[in-house]
Amino acid sequence: MEWGRSTEGESVPVGDDRVPVGDDRVPVGDDRVPVGDDRVPVGDPSGGSGRVLVCDDTEQIRRLIRVNLELEGYEVVEAEDGQAALEILWDTTRPLPDVITLDAIMPRRDGWWTVSTIRADPRLAHIPIVMVTASVQNSDRLHAERAAVDGFVAKPFDPGELLALIGALAAGKSVGGGVEPAQPLP
Repeated sequence: MEWGRSTEGESVPVGDDRVPVGDDRVPVGDDRVPVGDDRVPVGDPSGGSGRVLVCDDTEQIRRLIRVNLELEGYEVVEAEDGQAALEILWDTTRPLPDVITLDAIMPRRDGWWTVSTIRADPRLAHIPIVMVTASVQNSDRLHAERAAVDGFVAKPFDPGELLALIGALAAGKSVGGGVEPAQPLP
């Protein structure tokens, strides 16, 4: 796998169909691709599309999700906790996301509170939500199911699986009933 630099200067993977862009030139094979302030498609443009709000209190997790989504053509907005996510969602000058990813445990407002607030708001209730969390007890899965979460991904996670889930939800597809049923506690 080749590596390039994002606009923030971190190393990011460079795939065959999209490359991160910034103020530098990013090597792709033997060619040099000029970069600017946006993503430059260099292959099949039929990758993902849409907007995703990524909410996690850990910057590295937000960056990992963001970079992978952007490589697939998604527009990504980040929030460091549930309160910041809701402020973004309530800003009527911004377009609504097609999918939201939320961590469960965050400062100020956690993911569970955020899910219930989103589901109670008629303007936001339709947006698919994926919990991306290290909280993977049966009770957490049951809580996610009861909160009408559309997907549940345990950390550490496979970025490809998360992308596939987000892609299906962004396309309006059902993901098999959402959250895996919780197993009964012993």
